[in-house]
Amino acid sequence: MSRYTRQMMLTEVGAAGQDRLARAHVLVVGAGGLGAPVLQYLSAAGIGQITLVDPDHVEESNLHRQVLYTMADIGRAKVSAARDHLLASCPDLQLSIHAEALNADTVTRYLAQVDLVLDAADSFATSYILSDACLAGGLPLISASVLAQQGYVGGFCGGAPSLRALFPDLPDSAASCATAGVMGPVVGTIGALQAQMALKTLLQHQPSPLGKLLQLNMSTLTTSGFRFDDAPEPEAPWRFTSAAQITAQAQVIELRPQSEAPAPIVPTALRLLPEDLTSAPLEPNRPVVLCCRSGLRAWRGAKILQARGFSQIKILAAGEATGDLS
Repeated sequence: MSRYTRQMMLTEVGAAGQDRLARAHVLVVGAGGLGAPVLQYLSAAGIGQITLVDPDHVEESNLHRQVLYTMADIGRAKVSAARDHLLASCPDLQLSIHAEALNADTVTRYLAQVDLVLDAADSFATSYILSDACLAGGLPLISASVLAQQGYVGGFCGGAPSLRALFPDLPDSAASCATAGVMGPVVGTIGALQAQMALKTLLQHQPSPLGKLLQLNMSTLTTSGFRFDDAPEPEAPWRFTSAAQITAQAQVIELRPQSEAPAPIVPTALRLLPEDLTSAPLEPNRPVVLCCRSGLRAWRGAKILQARGFSQIKILAAGEATGDLS
């Protein structure tokens, strides 16, 4: 236990707290800019078991912020490279890796037998899928997001309101680090805060990180935060779904043009542009699945159909061919 001496010196950790961390099983979704520091700090703190899910491969453009990786990792699956680096530092860590994207069809399987979930995926769809599943299962969720020089981290579910309670609508833009840029230290700072909130949640520290949002703006060098313990859950929210969950009764609308998606999400899908939904001949009493890349166009389309009286609406974020949902 000499490895954790400095941590165990804290009265709020001690031997009992260190034992609690050693018995904890954490799910980390995303091994990129947020996931890299999350994984490093959680494993170094003595978390006993981590399940890691990420579909992507290491690229040279990742390295300025994803400092877990090296030039030798370029082209490798991130989960495989992360496993090698983490086990080199923490050989006792039980690490299970999965080189695939988490979706609405697989989320329940990944949540089985975990104590806490960390959302580091940089994806609207993944964040809401995780939040819905964690709320239903009573699991705490630590979710974070970063863009340019600012970001946030919050503790959701597990007795606190969900991500939807705080963010009932998707943002106006689908900007991501790949399209809008990001500074490496900002991502590292938010990722470190995410790991700290996860540890405090597992150690049952008070005040609880669950129901708390922290915001960081390095453009103005300011920080802020607030509690949202009483935020109400939205009524009848639009759920994210997957291709495997589409039923024969569903009216599937492919909102991606043929130039973006030569093959629709399912062969029977009706290909429309979002503006076509105002007058499309659809049946209001049948379920509708709206498909696009990130979920943003489908979300806007859902508002159009809702105004027309449709109530059975689901969103499908098809992502890129690589599995990236951003």
